[in-house]
Order: sequence, then C-alpha cells, then structure tokens
Amino acid sequence: MEYTSEEYTRHYIVQALFLLMGEYEYGKISVTDIAQKAGVGRATFYRYFKCKEDVIEFYFSHNTREFMSEQHYYPRCRADYLSIARDVFEKFQKNRECFTLIKRAHLEYLYLDFLNKKMIETFKHDYPDEDLYKPYLFAGMIFNVSMAWLADGCEGSAAQLARIFVDSINIGE
Repeated sequence: MEYTSEEYTRHYIVQALFLLMGEYEYGKISVTDIAQKAGVGRATFYRYFKCKEDVIEFYFSHNTREFMSEQHYYPRCRADYLSIARDVFEKFQKNRECFTLIKRAHLEYLYLDFLNKKMIETFKHDYPDEDLYKPYLFAGMIFNVSMAWLADGCEGSAAQLARIFVDSINIGE
C-alpha cells in the first residue's frame, strides 16, 4: 500500500499517541505531547484530527481499509465466512497491544461505535433487505468476543473464535 505524505503524518500521530498511552495515563496526554512525539506541530495535528479520540478512530478505519483491500472475494459459503472471521480475529490479535492500551484507557466504546458504523454500512450496501438490528448483533458479537479474548490474553486460536462466531450466526454449508 502506497502512502501519501498526509497519510504518513497521520500514521506518525497514531504511533505517537499509542507510544504515549503505553507510558502515561490517557487523560494526562495532551495534543501538544502527541504532536511533539510525532514530530509535527499542533496545527498539523488539528489539520487531521479534532481530538485524541479521532486518532483512535482513524486507527480503526485505516486497519479496516487495509483489511478490506486484502479480501479478494465475496463470501458465498460457510468456508468463506470462516476464513473472513478468522482473518478478523487474527488482525485483532496482531494489534492486541493497541487494543490493550485502548481498554486500559476505558475507550472500548470507540471500538464498539466503530464496529456498529461499519456493520451498518456493510449491511446497507451488501444486505439491504436484512433486519435493521442485525448489524448491531454482529458488531456486538465481534466486540464482546474480542474484549473477552483480550482479557484472556488472546489465548486460543483465531480459527476457534471464527468457528464459534460463524456457528452463532448459523451459516450453513
């Protein structure tokens, strides 16, 4: 994936925030701290983000775009759904340090809000005739399973979680 200088700047800011979150309590981290750590000015921070929470939301969005660009097929059967669910949980596991910092800062609601928005967008686009509440069900399942798995140190495999998830949504062969 090729990045523009704007995207690099956003990524430096994201990295700076997570580095600072590893060292300090989230509430004590200022925009000035983030900008200094990222090697940019405060005006640059505000050019791309309104607040610290926007940085975390960008992190989720970027990871989702990256994930979606790696998906080369539309799910048609149980095996496809298992593969995608496994990939989702593997991506979460790969990023567990950031999610641990997010949870420690009591910002999990940002992840749930993000999942809700993405599921609603997906359902409106791919499944327009589905029940209005189904996207929330899927988002809630992913969120709760991810947070419980994180609390358990991501013990167990992503494939095992994928099987549980797909079995729960009752996708046949």
